[in-house]
Amino acid sequence: MLKTVSKLSTILAILAMTTLLAQASKISAYYDAPYAPTKTVKSKLSKAGFKVLATYSPASKASQKVIVFTNKQLTSQASTKTRGFAAIQRVLVDSKAKTVRVTNPIYWSKAFMQKAYKAGTATAAKKSIEKALGKLTATKDVLNAGDLSGYHFMIAMPYYEDMIELKASTNVNSKNKIFELKLNNGSKLIGVNMGKSTEGFVNKIGTDKSILLPYTILIEGGKAYALHPKYYIALSYPLLSMGGFMDIMDVPDVIEKNLKKVLK
Repeated sequence: MLKTVSKLSTILAILAMTTLLAQASKISAYYDAPYAPTKTVKSKLSKAGFKVLATYSPASKASQKVIVFTNKQLTSQASTKTRGFAAIQRVLVDSKAKTVRVTNPIYWSKAFMQKAYKAGTATAAKKSIEKALGKLTATKDVLNAGDLSGYHFMIAMPYYEDMIELKASTNVNSKNKIFELKLNNGSKLIGVNMGKSTEGFVNKIGTDKSILLPYTILIEGGKAYALHPKYYIALSYPLLSMGGFMDIMDVPDVIEKNLKKVLK
């Protein structure tokens, strides 16, 4: 009897450890923070050493403001070939819902830096964000940490490196430009306004997810690149089912067409 109890205890301990390891391997794309108005959030980020690049209302929704920000460390890590998208983080302030959601720099750095990912920069950025915004609560938008550097939604779907090369012109129309960040290697990351109708897809999935906007273009080596919409949308919405993806199946092509239009 004692042996049976002992074996049972061992099995339960192993199962508990397995569960803990499985949970530890999950990483959330976002954190929720205590609510504060946009002006206050921007001020807190600045005091924490971040540079606010832009404040943007996705799909022209006035009650929502996406604050795009960076710091020297984030910019530095992204100043290598094809890694420019890792230079920024975002906060979504919803004055109607009274919520604040911020990107997890560890999640996005792992995805965009790929094998060049170094934990120090992202971890430090996360600590600085928490110091600025208060207690951070991980959302349920999770993926396995080990899958991020080579993430794709499913077979035949694009990877990070399957970027769209837009066209030879590297000049963005001024009316579409939201921000421009110059990287240390001479590249530029530009946030663009794609228009209300194009960006309206966030309303089909849930406007709490409009934090993925504004879309960004990387100018590097005399060429313009954008993350493939199928990759970026799937990475931004880890909870999105195949059915949900089918509801917006036309969106990636529409985004690509509009990104090409914002270049002169």
